[in-house]
Amino acid sequence: MNGRTTMAQREEVIRRTVYVSDIDHQVTEEQLATLFLACGQVVDCRICGDPNSLLRFAFIEFIDEEGARNALSLAGTMLGFYPVRVLPSKTAIAPVNPKFLPRSEDEREMCARTIYCTNIDTKVTQGDVKLFFESFCGEVKCLRLLGDYRYSTRIAFVEFVMAESAIAALNCSGAILGSLPIRVSPSKTPVRPRAPRPAVQS
Repeated sequence: MNGRTTMAQREEVIRRTVYVSDIDHQVTEEQLATLFLACGQVVDCRICGDPNSLLRFAFIEFIDEEGARNALSLAGTMLGFYPVRVLPSKTAIAPVNPKFLPRSEDEREMCARTIYCTNIDTKVTQGDVKLFFESFCGEVKCLRLLGDYRYSTRIAFVEFVMAESAIAALNCSGAILGSLPIRVSPSKTPVRPRAPRPAVQS
Protein backbone atom coordinates (compact mmCIF):
# COMPACT_ATOMS: atom_id res chain seq x y z
CA MET A 1 0.00 0.00 0.00
CA ASN A 2 2.76 2.39 1.01
CA GLY A 3 4.82 1.61 -2.10
CA ARG A 4 1.74 2.13 -4.26
CA THR A 5 1.09 5.52 -2.64
CA THR A 6 4.70 6.56 -3.27
CA MET A 7 4.41 5.48 -6.92
CA ALA A 8 1.16 7.46 -7.31
CA GLN A 9 2.82 10.54 -5.76
CA ARG A 10 5.79 10.18 -8.11
CA GLU A 11 3.49 9.91 -11.14
CA GLU A 12 1.64 13.02 -9.97
CA VAL A 13 4.95 14.93 -9.71
CA ILE A 14 5.93 13.76 -13.22
CA ARG A 15 2.63 15.12 -14.61
CA ARG A 16 3.56 18.51 -13.07
CA THR A 17 7.05 18.47 -14.65
CA VAL A 18 8.25 19.43 -18.13
CA TYR A 19 11.49 18.60 -19.94
CA VAL A 20 13.12 21.58 -21.67
CA SER A 21 15.94 21.06 -24.19
CA ASP A 22 18.09 23.15 -26.55
CA ILE A 23 18.92 25.62 -23.75
CA ASP A 24 21.68 28.11 -24.54
CA HIS A 25 24.66 27.42 -22.23
CA GLN A 26 24.62 31.05 -21.01
CA VAL A 27 21.04 30.78 -19.69
CA THR A 28 20.82 30.47 -15.88
CA GLU A 29 18.23 28.55 -13.83
CA GLU A 30 16.91 31.91 -12.64
CA GLN A 31 16.32 33.14 -16.23
CA LEU A 32 14.68 29.85 -17.20
CA ALA A 33 12.39 29.85 -14.15
CA THR A 34 11.45 33.49 -14.86
CA LEU A 35 10.33 32.57 -18.39
CA PHE A 36 8.14 29.70 -17.15
CA LEU A 37 6.60 31.66 -14.24
CA ALA A 38 4.11 33.00 -16.81
CA CYS A 39 2.69 29.44 -17.00
CA GLY A 40 2.24 28.83 -13.28
CA GLN A 41 4.08 28.69 -9.95
CA VAL A 42 7.46 26.98 -10.38
CA VAL A 43 8.40 24.59 -7.54
CA ASP A 44 11.84 23.60 -8.86
CA CYS A 45 14.03 24.29 -11.87
CA ARG A 46 17.11 22.17 -12.59
CA ILE A 47 19.42 22.77 -15.58
CA CYS A 48 21.52 19.70 -16.46
CA GLY A 49 24.30 18.88 -18.89
CA ASP A 50 27.87 19.93 -19.49
CA PRO A 51 28.21 23.73 -19.05
CA ASN A 52 30.93 23.65 -21.72
CA SER A 53 28.60 22.22 -24.39
CA LEU A 54 26.63 24.52 -26.68
CA LEU A 55 23.18 23.41 -25.46
CA ARG A 56 21.83 21.96 -22.21
CA PHE A 57 18.50 20.62 -20.91
CA ALA A 58 16.37 21.17 -17.81
CA PHE A 59 13.48 19.85 -15.74
CA ILE A 60 10.89 22.34 -14.45
CA GLU A 61 8.35 21.27 -11.84
CA PHE A 62 5.14 23.29 -11.35
CA ILE A 63 2.80 23.38 -8.36
CA ASP A 64 -0.01 21.87 -10.48
CA GLU A 65 -0.59 20.03 -13.77
CA GLU A 66 -2.12 23.12 -15.38
CA GLY A 67 1.23 24.92 -15.11
CA ALA A 68 2.97 22.03 -16.89
CA ARG A 69 0.31 21.97 -19.63
CA ASN A 70 0.64 25.75 -20.12
CA ALA A 71 4.43 25.39 -20.32
CA LEU A 72 4.17 23.21 -23.44
CA SER A 73 2.98 26.32 -25.33
CA LEU A 74 6.41 27.95 -24.78
CA ALA A 75 8.06 25.49 -27.18
CA GLY A 76 9.91 27.51 -29.80
CA THR A 77 10.41 30.55 -27.52
CA MET A 78 13.80 32.20 -28.05
CA LEU A 79 15.89 32.11 -24.88
CA GLY A 80 19.43 33.35 -25.40
CA PHE A 81 20.31 32.47 -29.00
CA TYR A 82 18.17 29.35 -29.43
CA PRO A 83 14.47 28.41 -29.43
CA VAL A 84 13.78 26.00 -26.55
CA ARG A 85 11.94 22.70 -26.93
CA VAL A 86 9.37 21.82 -24.25
CA LEU A 87 7.95 18.31 -23.74
CA PRO A 88 6.11 16.46 -20.95
CA SER A 89 8.74 14.96 -18.62
CA LYS A 90 9.19 11.20 -18.24
CA THR A 91 10.91 11.58 -14.85
CA ALA A 92 10.60 13.62 -11.66
CA ILE A 93 13.35 15.91 -10.36
CA ALA A 94 15.40 14.12 -7.71
CA PRO A 95 14.44 15.80 -4.42
CA VAL A 96 16.92 17.49 -2.10
CA ASN A 97 17.19 15.59 1.20
CA PRO A 98 14.69 17.49 3.46
CA LYS A 99 17.06 17.49 6.45
CA PHE A 100 19.44 19.73 4.46
CA LEU A 101 16.78 22.31 3.54
CA PRO A 102 16.59 25.65 5.40
CA ARG A 103 15.03 25.26 8.86
CA SER A 104 14.55 28.94 9.77
CA GLU A 105 14.15 32.42 8.29
CA ASP A 106 17.86 33.03 8.94
CA GLU A 107 18.79 29.90 6.97
CA ARG A 108 16.46 30.89 4.10
CA GLU A 109 18.21 34.27 3.99
CA MET A 110 21.56 32.43 4.06
CA CYS A 111 20.44 30.35 1.04
CA ALA A 112 19.77 33.55 -0.93
CA ARG A 113 23.44 34.47 -0.39
CA THR A 114 24.79 31.00 -1.25
CA ILE A 115 25.72 29.35 -4.55
CA TYR A 116 26.52 25.74 -5.43
CA CYS A 117 29.56 25.35 -7.70
CA THR A 118 30.45 22.11 -9.52
CA ASN A 119 33.05 20.82 -12.01
CA ILE A 120 35.94 22.34 -10.02
CA ASP A 121 39.41 21.22 -11.08
CA THR A 122 41.00 19.06 -8.31
CA LYS A 123 44.19 21.17 -8.54
CA VAL A 124 42.21 24.24 -7.44
CA THR A 125 42.47 25.07 -3.71
CA GLN A 126 39.86 26.57 -1.38
CA GLY A 127 41.89 29.81 -1.48
CA ASP A 128 41.74 29.82 -5.30
CA VAL A 129 37.93 29.44 -5.26
CA LYS A 130 37.57 32.24 -2.68
CA LEU A 131 39.86 34.59 -4.64
CA PHE A 132 38.01 33.83 -7.90
CA PHE A 133 34.56 34.68 -6.53
CA GLU A 134 35.74 37.68 -4.51
CA SER A 135 37.46 39.12 -7.61
CA PHE A 136 34.29 38.93 -9.72
CA CYS A 137 31.34 38.95 -7.33
CA GLY A 138 32.01 40.29 -3.83
CA GLU A 139 33.10 39.33 -0.32
CA VAL A 140 32.82 35.64 0.60
CA LYS A 141 31.61 34.92 4.14
CA CYS A 142 31.97 31.13 4.17
CA LEU A 143 33.23 28.53 1.70
CA ARG A 144 33.07 24.73 1.81
CA LEU A 145 35.08 22.81 -0.83
CA LEU A 146 34.00 19.15 -0.99
CA GLY A 147 35.36 16.03 -2.65
CA ASP A 148 38.91 14.78 -2.72
CA TYR A 149 41.51 13.52 -5.16
CA ARG A 150 39.68 10.22 -5.73
CA TYR A 151 37.23 12.19 -7.88
CA SER A 152 37.94 13.92 -11.19
CA THR A 153 36.26 17.16 -10.04
CA ARG A 154 35.13 18.79 -6.78
CA ILE A 155 32.14 20.86 -5.65
CA ALA A 156 31.80 23.91 -3.40
CA PHE A 157 29.17 25.82 -1.47
CA VAL A 158 30.01 29.53 -1.37
CA GLU A 159 28.16 31.89 0.98
CA PHE A 160 28.57 35.59 0.21
CA VAL A 161 28.10 38.53 2.57
CA MET A 162 25.55 40.06 0.14
CA ALA A 163 22.75 38.38 -1.84
CA GLU A 164 23.68 40.55 -4.86
CA SER A 165 27.08 38.81 -4.96
CA ALA A 166 25.39 35.40 -5.17
CA ILE A 167 23.26 36.63 -8.10
CA ALA A 168 26.39 37.97 -9.84
CA ALA A 169 28.12 34.60 -9.28
CA LEU A 170 25.48 32.83 -11.41
CA ASN A 171 26.95 34.65 -14.42
CA CYS A 172 30.29 32.91 -13.77
CA SER A 173 28.88 29.59 -15.00
CA GLY A 174 31.16 28.43 -17.81
CA ALA A 175 34.14 30.50 -16.61
CA ILE A 176 37.44 28.60 -16.49
CA LEU A 177 38.83 27.96 -13.00
CA GLY A 178 42.06 25.97 -13.13
CA SER A 179 41.59 24.09 -16.39
CA LEU A 180 37.84 23.38 -16.28
CA PRO A 181 34.65 25.43 -16.84
CA ILE A 182 32.76 25.69 -13.54
CA ARG A 183 28.99 25.34 -13.19
CA VAL A 184 27.25 27.72 -10.77
CA SER A 185 23.69 27.29 -9.46
CA PRO A 186 21.64 28.87 -6.66
CA SER A 187 22.04 26.73 -3.53
CA LYS A 188 18.96 25.02 -2.13
CA THR A 189 20.77 24.37 1.16
CA PRO A 190 22.62 26.72 3.55
CA VAL A 191 26.28 26.19 4.48
CA ARG A 192 26.04 24.83 8.02
CA PRO A 193 28.95 24.55 10.46
CA ARG A 194 30.47 21.09 10.53
CA ALA A 195 29.51 18.96 13.53
CA PRO A 196 32.55 18.47 15.77
CA ARG A 197 34.23 15.13 15.19
CA PRO A 198 34.47 12.77 18.16
CA ALA A 199 37.95 12.68 19.68
CA VAL A 200 40.01 9.73 18.48
CA GLN A 201 41.86 7.82 21.17
CA SER A 202 45.52 7.37 20.24
